Amino acid sequence: MANTESAKKRIRQDLKKTQINKARMNRLRTSVRRVEDLLNAGKKVEAEAAFVKAQSVIAETAQKGTIHKNAANRKISRLSLRVKKSS
Repeated sequence: MANTESAKKRIRQDLKKTQINKARMNRLRTSVRRVEDLLNAGKKVEAEAAFVKAQSVIAETAQKGTIHKNAANRKISRLSLRVKKSS
């Protein structure tokens, strides 16, 4: 266990940041899953609307530093291809 005050503070900060990052990743995965479920169900119009929302969630997650910018762009690109193929 940490002995110094700065190490104890660092642990507190890490726990808080971990919770925030988990929430952001959960939100990201949920938005992507929603688009994929709509595509699998054949609901193209709803999937396109959900994709627009998912795109902003992915970009926001990258901007906050939870995922890398290139990973976010890759996710958006692959999801976009799936949406376009279904049309």
